[in-house]
Formats: sequence, C-alpha cells, structure tokens
Amino acid sequence: MDEDVRKTVRGIALLNASEHDGRTRNDAVISKVIGAMPELRARIKEIIPLISEVVGDVNAIPLDKQKSELESSFPELLTAKPRQDRKGLPMLEGAEHGKVVTRFPPEPNGYPHIGHAKAAIIDEEYARMYGGRLIFRFDDTNPENERLEYYAAIKVGLDWLGVRYDAVKNTSDDMELIYKKAEELILAGHAYVCTCSKESISKNRREMIECKCRAGDLDQNTKRWHKMFEKFKPGEAIVRYRGDMHSDNTVMRDPTLMRIIDEQHPLHKDRYRVWPNYDFAVAIEDSMDGVTHAFRTKEYELRNEIYYEILDKLGMRKPRVLEFSRLEFEGMPVSKRVLKPLVQEGRVSGYDDPRLPTLEALKRRGIVPEAIRKFVLSLSFTKSDTLAPFEKLESFNRKIIDSTSPRLFISVEPAKLIVKNNTMKEVEVQNHPQTDLGSRRIQLDGSFYISGMDARSLNEGDEVRLLELYNVRITKKGTPMEAEITGMDFKSEIPKIQWVPAQNAVKIEVLVPKILFVGDQFNENSLEVQEAFTEPHYLELNVGTEIQFIRYGYCRKDSASQAIYTHK
Repeated sequence: MDEDVRKTVRGIALLNASEHDGRTRNDAVISKVIGAMPELRARIKEIIPLISEVVGDVNAIPLDKQKSELESSFPELLTAKPRQDRKGLPMLEGAEHGKVVTRFPPEPNGYPHIGHAKAAIIDEEYARMYGGRLIFRFDDTNPENERLEYYAAIKVGLDWLGVRYDAVKNTSDDMELIYKKAEELILAGHAYVCTCSKESISKNRREMIECKCRAGDLDQNTKRWHKMFEKFKPGEAIVRYRGDMHSDNTVMRDPTLMRIIDEQHPLHKDRYRVWPNYDFAVAIEDSMDGVTHAFRTKEYELRNEIYYEILDKLGMRKPRVLEFSRLEFEGMPVSKRVLKPLVQEGRVSGYDDPRLPTLEALKRRGIVPEAIRKFVLSLSFTKSDTLAPFEKLESFNRKIIDSTSPRLFISVEPAKLIVKNNTMKEVEVQNHPQTDLGSRRIQLDGSFYISGMDARSLNEGDEVRLLELYNVRITKKGTPMEAEITGMDFKSEIPKIQWVPAQNAVKIEVLVPKILFVGDQFNENSLEVQEAFTEPHYLELNVGTEIQFIRYGYCRKDSASQAIYTHK
C-alpha cells in the first residue's frame, strides 16, 4: 500500500478520534478518506484492511497522545476549513483559507442602494467563508461627483446592513503612489500624454486610428505630464494607455488613465488636480491592498483586459477578478442618473422615499438587514441579469419580523359603527397571538370605526364578529351604521372584522409605495396616501416599530401620525 495513502488514513483517523473522545470508527474514516482521495474509490476493497488496522492503532493511543501526534505530524488538518453554508456562493478558485482578501469599493457619488448591498454582502461573506479580510475602500477620484454626505451615507448603510470590514481607506489618500505608477508607465513607453480634442479622440477610437500624440517621444510626454499639474486646463491633456487601436475590445483602444479635474475634492480640497480614472486606480489599489479576489458587476467584464495589462506593465501582483450580475428590482432602477433627477425635481421626497431601492428607503419602509442578506444569498452567483421581484425580498422579511411585530387594529377609509346595546367598558387584547409581547387594554363605549371596505360589504341583517369582542347584527346601514350584540360565542361561519374605538382613536395616514416606473415612464401614482384610524396603543410604540395591522398588512411606524406600508 502507498505510503501517502497510509499517511492520509492515519491523519484522518487521528482527527476523527480527537473530535470524539479518543475513539474513531472504520466507516467514519472510510468516507473521509474517499472524500480526500476520490481516486481510491475503485480500490475500496484493498484499502479497507488498512483502515481497520490504522483505526485499531489509533484507538489504542490515549487522547492526549492522539492530539499531540495530530499537531506535530498533521498540522494542516487542524486549519479551519472554509464554511460552505453560504447558499448560492460557489467555492473560490485559488482561495487559501486565511489568505483571502476582498474589497468593497463604492464611489461616494450617491446614496447606497440594493446593488451596493449585494456587492458588500458577497464581499463580506467570501472573506468570512475563508477566514480572510474585507477592505472597505472609497474609490474617490472624481471630485466632480463626490460629496462628504455620500461618504457618510455609504458608511451608515454598511453599518446598518451589519457588514463587518477589517479596514477602511480612501483611494484619494494614495494619490502620490498613483502619480508614481503613471510616471512609470510614461517613462517605459506604455503611456503617453494626449492633447487632442475630446471629439477627435472619440472619432479616432471609433475608426481605429492612432492620433499624432501617440508618436510623441519620451521628452515630449514627460514635459506634457508635468504641465498637466500646472499649465494645462481640464480637457486639454490626458494620459492615455498605449493599447491596441485595432482591438475588437474598444476598451483597449488607448484608454484614458489620468485626467485634469479642477473641482475641489471633499477631503483633499485643491491639493490635487490630476486624477486617475477607474481602470487605473482600481488596478493599482487592488494590487497594493493585497486583494486576492476582486468582485464586480458584469458591465466591467470587458475592462478586465486593461486591468490586467496595467498590472503586467507595472510588474504588480494580479488579483483574480470575478463578475456577478447587477441587482435591481423591477420598476425600481438603481442608476444614479435616474434617481438623482427624481430627488432634485421633487418627484420623490428624498433618498429615503419608500418607493426607492436605496438602503435608507428600504430601512424606512420596514425591510430589515437580515432579510436583505438572506435575499442576496438566495440569488445564484451568476452573470445573468438579476431583475428580482420585490416580493421575494418581502417573503424573507415577513418571516423575520412576524414574531416581533405587535398586532394592532386599523380602519382604513373609516366608517362609524354604533353598537347600541354595548355594556363592555374595557377589553384586554394580546399584542401577539404566539409571541409574548404583552397585552393592551382598550377602552370601549360602543362607538367604533370599521374599515370602509367592510362597511360597504355589510347590509342590514348581516351578522359579523368584531375581533376579540363579540358578534353583532347590523340593524341600520347608514352614517353612522348601527348594530346590536347577538352573542359572545365564536362563530366560524360569520365574517370577522377589525375595529378601532372611536372615543380615543388615533388618526394616521399610511403611505403605500407602489411600482416607481412602468417601463421607462415614472409612475405618477406610485405613492398612495390612505387615511386611517388606529388604536391609542400606536402612540406608545417607538418610531421604527414594525406593526402588523390585522387584516391589512405590515407597516412601520414613521411618526405619531404616519405609518409606511411594508408588505402583506
């Protein structure tokens, strides 16, 4: 029998015995040996006697000596293995436990949304899966679009999601390093400074024509490079990579690496005016930060070629780049080009408007972080477009919040009901049918509000049950409607309706978010405001509490006079 096989069997037997009070079994070792060396499956009859022999030897050794031999001869077996319980996340090629480094690199040019959540959660899950590190990096090299407000919003959003990162940094803090790398490319002839017009550059790239600047010598490029910091104005000069103007991949047709932007940077003010574009900055940062696996959405897939070429030319370490699909909901676009005008034009109330896919909006709507994580991990790791139905996120959310959401009565489009022979002054109602969330006492005087829908469906002579109270028969349909108590016994065959005591009812409005876009058109009716009455207990609940209004749906308390509809 091969010595390698014997060694493998002994290591597995020692590990299994040490995990089970010093005793192992043939069947346990056989399955693990085949798992470690699948090629032995065809030789199973041959290796069974060996396994029996080794198991007998190991079981004869005291537990402390088993552990000692395991530590000295098989230390690799004691290294924690990556967890594989992240649904939808495949194992990473080339990943070593304890050495995986991922990064979440948002640009602080807007509020974080569900797409950011997907990226951050995937980055974090893989880092934890392999016992590695997650770097939270602001890719802030375009001062035209970046604001301190967005740095803060992204940080708040990540913390709310519960994403744990091991380091925080800004790409803009590495500008001197980036300048050094740009200069290296220029001096090596891999980049040049182009002073052609924007229109000319675009035309040449389309027509695969090299511009005259590409033929400039080192002296010309060096002088132009230095002039970019003081002499040239924005748009007058850019650093371009010397790529392949005949490439089928348009990204490689001498792409821009550095450009001039005179806008003040949120952190560095006017300290810098020459800034890298995304392709250049992200390649250098990923390599310098020790990133092993860089995840990004599939629209960047064609940019992988320039990413790797830059690192090749600079002689820098290359991470593995992996793509996944962009995530957005049907009718809820995540593009900043779409969202910003909606806010600026006042078509939505702000970035926390419950119709939006931003994290602030989802939080305000009543979606909890755990539901978002479960939702993201339920999606397969694929490049196929993910236009997920919002209902799938709702289903995860519902399962999580159900047991902690107090039940309250609500009357939407309220109609008044007078129970003429009411003698009850008070009723005690449990706040949740299964979970111990306490109870509340509701004062009664026979005057109630019921929902307008229920009122319209009732006729004189109809019998219904007022939930948690008694059965009544409608004696007069009008305004107000009148009824009389017919008994206390529960009757399964009659309708059940909710109610609110009229004497101390709390008037609220419920914001009901609906689909934001129908096709490419903004839905002018995407937010419905419903007038309602609810119980006085509503005022005792904290803002942010998720409530299940019985027979209506889950809502989040937004203020003393307003709730936001979460979902059914």
